[in-house]
Amino acid sequence: MPQTTPLPQGTMIGILGGGQLGRMLSLAASKLGMRTHIYCPDSHSPAFEVTPHRTIAAYDDEAALAAFADAVDIITYEFENVPAATAEFLAARKPLHPGANALAVAQDRLKEKAFIAARNIAVAPYRPVETLDQLLAAIDDLALPAVLKTTRLGYDGKGQRVIQDRSEAGAAFEQLQPKPLVLEAFVPFEKEISVVVARSSTGEVKAFDAAENVHLHHILHTSTVPANIPAALEKQAAMAAKAIVIALNYVGVLGVEFFVVPGAERPTLLVNEIAPRVHNSGHWTEAVCLTDQFEQHIRAILGWPLGNPARLADVVMENLIGDDSLAVTELLPGGVQPHLYGKTDPRPGRKMGHINKIVPKAE
Repeated sequence: MPQTTPLPQGTMIGILGGGQLGRMLSLAASKLGMRTHIYCPDSHSPAFEVTPHRTIAAYDDEAALAAFADAVDIITYEFENVPAATAEFLAARKPLHPGANALAVAQDRLKEKAFIAARNIAVAPYRPVETLDQLLAAIDDLALPAVLKTTRLGYDGKGQRVIQDRSEAGAAFEQLQPKPLVLEAFVPFEKEISVVVARSSTGEVKAFDAAENVHLHHILHTSTVPANIPAALEKQAAMAAKAIVIALNYVGVLGVEFFVVPGAERPTLLVNEIAPRVHNSGHWTEAVCLTDQFEQHIRAILGWPLGNPARLADVVMENLIGDDSLAVTELLPGGVQPHLYGKTDPRPGRKMGHINKIVPKAE
């Protein structure tokens, strides 16, 4: 259902997902005078702590979904693996931003790569894989090493295997579920960057500065802004991100991840993946932007004018993983902004919070 006019203060925003991103979206909405209703199957979701309105039910519970839709004015989500049937069910009842089409593209790596490549935006060479014979043929085409990935449900390094030798192909193919899979050529990248971009329901588009990202154990460790890349390359990344949100007819905040690949004359960009939601690599915007990514998302889906994404200082965002959060007070000298997610079980690999280390801009 289209939503074309700005929604007023007091609007009830439904949020699918109750993790830290849902929590931060709810806090941002509250700052703008909005109310939020969280829908999540997990009764211990941290987002439940910041709003009294909640539904604890499965994503395929149509009675609960219908009641949720009746209780809200507009719906968004904090994670990209919302079941397609859930998105379509809700979109038939209330405005859903970003739309079900954006989810369908971003949930499937093959669809995502084809969509991006069709816009003349470079992606790593890839081949679809449904059988072991197709995998072996793809290895012949792309050479090794290569990365075999699930087309769906992969995040933080899950759902992928690096194949160094042809003899590893069979085991990798059997281990990865669900099928089909995709084989991607190994990209000898210099660094990874990301751009968080927003498009409103009125068609306004704005991008934040590019962040340079470092991963540890396949989980984002730091995002540093400004990224150490040429200005022309940053402009190219922003233009590509904007082209993607426009082509998707997207409403909300989108994260676009890129590989920076060294070249004989200058580095080039390849899109790694897109995330149709607020993004971990955009958490730095909380500390040094007049409008952060969470407020920007809420403005976009409400049809409000987008905020100024300009960066006021240099910053390094660092994720607090597992037990890192237990020593947070030791990480807080001057110029450090903490954000803890209210989670009580600091398991290894679990994102418990983040800190933003602020460096004032040189005069």
